[in-house]
Amino acid sequence: MAYLAQKTALTLQIAFLLIVSIICFACQSDTKTERLPYYNQPNFTPLFIGNKDSVNLLVPHQIANFAFKDQDNKTITQKDVEGKIHVADFFFSSCGSICPIMTNHMKKIDSTYKDDKNLVLLSYSVTPWLDSVKILKDYAKRYNVTNPNWHFLTGSKSDIYTLARQSYFAEEDLGFTKDSTNFLHTEHFLLIDKNKRIRGIYNGTLELEINQLIKDIAILRKEE
Repeated sequence: MAYLAQKTALTLQIAFLLIVSIICFACQSDTKTERLPYYNQPNFTPLFIGNKDSVNLLVPHQIANFAFKDQDNKTITQKDVEGKIHVADFFFSSCGSICPIMTNHMKKIDSTYKDDKNLVLLSYSVTPWLDSVKILKDYAKRYNVTNPNWHFLTGSKSDIYTLARQSYFAEEDLGFTKDSTNFLHTEHFLLIDKNKRIRGIYNGTLELEINQLIKDIAILRKEE
């Protein structure tokens, strides 16, 4: 009788360990296979690519080269984001509607990843003729921005608008079709990977989407 009880207990123990192992393996598998889509066109049709060797062929679109001044009068170029994840948004300092919400949401991202030197935040002014380096410095102080990897950028209107529309697809399906002289105003946040490819678009005024963006950054950090 005692022998039977011991055998039953051993069988149950083995079964328990087997179930735990299966669950752990499944969790690990899910984590390893979790990937974000790529976006190659202004209509933001998602491309899910399992084989990373095919990315260069299937996703030729990358953020173009750029050079703008930040709030510290430092020239920021594509070299500052190469090999790093970055999040981009488009704002102007005198905006009293959605921009304060967007900046506070960017602060949430900044706070979550404050110690990550491989995450860069780029806030491009869409009124660069008004937003001088000094004004952007005051704006950063107003929101208590101290992260050296968060850059508020100003420069040529034409250069910023072209980069926004043709590289970031900032106005979503408007893409290349909108004239460069038309005022650029969008609530979108764009998530860009280490190879300067678009991996996510989010409504920067909605906290729920910012929470998703924060989670998606964590996924990109795991990519090789």
